[in-house]
Amino acid sequence: MRLFAVVAFCCACLLATAASAAKDKPGCQDTPLLSRFPGSTLLNCRHAAFDARKMPLQHGSKAVEGEFDNYFYQVEPGHSQVEVKRNISSALQSAGYTVDYDEGRNLVMHKDNVWIWGSIQNNSYNLDIVREKAMQQQMVANAKDLQNGLNTTGHVTANGIFFDTDKADVKPESKPALDEIAKLLKEDAGLKVYVVGHTDNQGSLAHNMELSKARAASVAKALEAQYGIPGSRLASYGDGPYAPVASNDSDDGRAKNRRVELVKQ
Repeated sequence: MRLFAVVAFCCACLLATAASAAKDKPGCQDTPLLSRFPGSTLLNCRHAAFDARKMPLQHGSKAVEGEFDNYFYQVEPGHSQVEVKRNISSALQSAGYTVDYDEGRNLVMHKDNVWIWGSIQNNSYNLDIVREKAMQQQMVANAKDLQNGLNTTGHVTANGIFFDTDKADVKPESKPALDEIAKLLKEDAGLKVYVVGHTDNQGSLAHNMELSKARAASVAKALEAQYGIPGSRLASYGDGPYAPVASNDSDDGRAKNRRVELVKQ
């Protein structure tokens, strides 16, 4: 009889959840990381390839950037804020998540690079989920902007040049940035530049110096081979971690420091 009662209860929960799911906002689906509270309805959802959330911690806060998803659920009457919050916390802890903040109606937990912020009301709860990663630079400066940077400060960062981690080969998606650099050099036939590679401070100094030098050389080689820019107008150098533009204490700062610059000769 006890087994029958347990099975009947589970079936009732599944039926209630299925009935609520039928009322979900069209196009919205549950996150694969966490099942919904039984009987709740998914009223809204949002996805962004890149966004940021400031996650409260027991001491201070942490700005988390990366792929973002939001889920907003309405809970059936009769369930308390404590019940919903404890269900979320227990389920995530069972999956290996660590509790980073648990105060009032707010709960923050993380596992590896995934951060979840739950905000629980009496009749609803909201989940913000961020898969932490550095932003992929998609916009590049045009030739005119590059020229202005060189004329103003003598150097300019060539955004949009990509390499695989710990590799020096220029990736194909760097083409828009290379197009603009080549356009700059073709429009100003007398311009000569140093192509300077920079790294963050992770790993050994000697390795970072070699890596930055190899990356700069790859960019110069691509400009010469693919665009016909004379090698005499390009001199490549590696500056390793010696000239950071941001703190190396954060992922975002390290991402900014991994760059290629053009310096006017």
